[in-house]
Amino acid sequence: MKKLLEKRLAPVDSSSAILITSLSAMLAAFVLAGLLFIPFGGNPLVAYGFLFSEAFGSLRGIGLTLVQATPLMLIALATIVIWRAGLGYIGFEGCFLVGAAAASWIALSGTPQGFPWTLPDWFYWPAVLIAAFVSGALWAGWVGALRVRFGGNDVLISLMANYVAIFLVQYLVSGPMRAVGDLPQTPRLPHDSWLPYLVNGMRMHWGLVIALFSTLFVWWLIRATPAGYEIIVSGLNLKAARYGGINVAKRQMSAVLLGGGLAALAGLCAVLGVQHRLMDGLSGGVGFIGVVVALLARLNPLLVIPTAILYGGLEVGGNAMQRQTGLPTSVVLILQSLVVLLILAGDILRYYRVRWPGTARSTPPLSEDTP
Repeated sequence: MKKLLEKRLAPVDSSSAILITSLSAMLAAFVLAGLLFIPFGGNPLVAYGFLFSEAFGSLRGIGLTLVQATPLMLIALATIVIWRAGLGYIGFEGCFLVGAAAASWIALSGTPQGFPWTLPDWFYWPAVLIAAFVSGALWAGWVGALRVRFGGNDVLISLMANYVAIFLVQYLVSGPMRAVGDLPQTPRLPHDSWLPYLVNGMRMHWGLVIALFSTLFVWWLIRATPAGYEIIVSGLNLKAARYGGINVAKRQMSAVLLGGGLAALAGLCAVLGVQHRLMDGLSGGVGFIGVVVALLARLNPLLVIPTAILYGGLEVGGNAMQRQTGLPTSVVLILQSLVVLLILAGDILRYYRVRWPGTARSTPPLSEDTP
């Protein structure tokens, strides 16, 4: 049987090739998902029209898309920083939750459910940002310390730590931070503690500015600083990094602390920009979706922005498409999953080219004797 895939001499890393591959994978995902609409009597073109018009066809839709994309950007950036350092940390859901809890505690200052003393207005924003960032950094930091210092399994430990954070939030909203009433949640946060809206008529808030600034910072850190270079080298080859004089433990711990803080800022944006109260089930799996966004962006900080916006648009538009067409919710989830799977699977074309039967090889095949 003739091989249909031929290994390239070198992987294709050009921006145009990556863009064409990603767009082709997205198109294939929409075509395949559209076939699933037919048994339910849905017209794929009409359904996709609802999807894109709701997500990007109005100022309100664009605002909702950017609101969905904001925490995904921050968690994707956290993933990039930590994974570039060579760790497999996946506890971003826990960092998100403890960041949201810390932000709510500061926002409720002067009440029985929050910080004991009322904070002046000029001190509130620095305090809430620092509190959320530090809480996430510490939450990720203890897992990173076990990995760096004792060689623990950071994947398993961070995954289990997510459940600890979930139970911690459940305890807070059912106990010391609970509002009067039957629901396990905090009181509604004071209006002055909310993240202000950027544009009137759109729900887009200042959390987007935090995410964009964080994107530029992570890009600058990785691309233009000695610390970023040492983080990348530590992730690529520990032995070579140590041989070159890099303090690998220090760089990995700094990456974990920074990543945990960024993921906690995503929780701050959710609770101060959208929900305006801490409640059970706040995260909704965003900590894991942010990891998917980072993978789709190929661990490139600048590609996180369009990727997160795309995923946010699929979330907003997919819900509208389901309501307007009556399609099952599972079809929308299948569409989102196909986009992710085909984009990731399409990456194989960077290393292999398709050779149709009957055509000659364009390059000599690689063998064990090839220098």
